[in-house]
Order: sequence, then structure tokens, then C-alpha cells
Amino acid sequence: MKHVKVLGMGCANCKSTIQLIQQVVDELGVEVQLEKVESLPEIMKYKVMSTPAVVIDDKVVHAGGIPAREAVQSWF
Repeated sequence: MKHVKVLGMGCANCKSTIQLIQQVVDELGVEVQLEKVESLPEIMKYKVMSTPAVVIDDKVVHAGGIPAREAVQSWF
């Protein structure tokens, strides 16, 4: 099971990114551990300068804006 983190301070784009990831994994029937990270010190550990950012298994796969559905599908 992949561990997915969405990094962001709670903006609308961050919430939309979480919803999009949840929709895609539900459609694909993939089990993931989805976590929202809003702690600035925790976000800074990943050295991202823009949010929302997506981290899968401790690797940043996206930063800045809502990812395209096709990109999210390719991660799983």
C-alpha cells in the first residue's frame, strides 16, 4: 500500500487535490493511506516552495496547483 501525503495549509486547491486523489484511487480500486499535512515544519522537510504538493512513499511527485487527473492516475 502506498502512503500518500498532500502538503498544504488547507487552501481550496489542497482540499480539491485530496478529493481528486481519493476519487482516482476509488475508481482504480487501489488502497492507499491518504494523509493531509498542514504543519509548516513538516511541509518544509520536503523542500517544496508551492502547495499543494503530493508526496508518495516519501518522494515529491507534484508541487504547485491541482494535478491533472491523468497525472494522478499515472501515479497508481
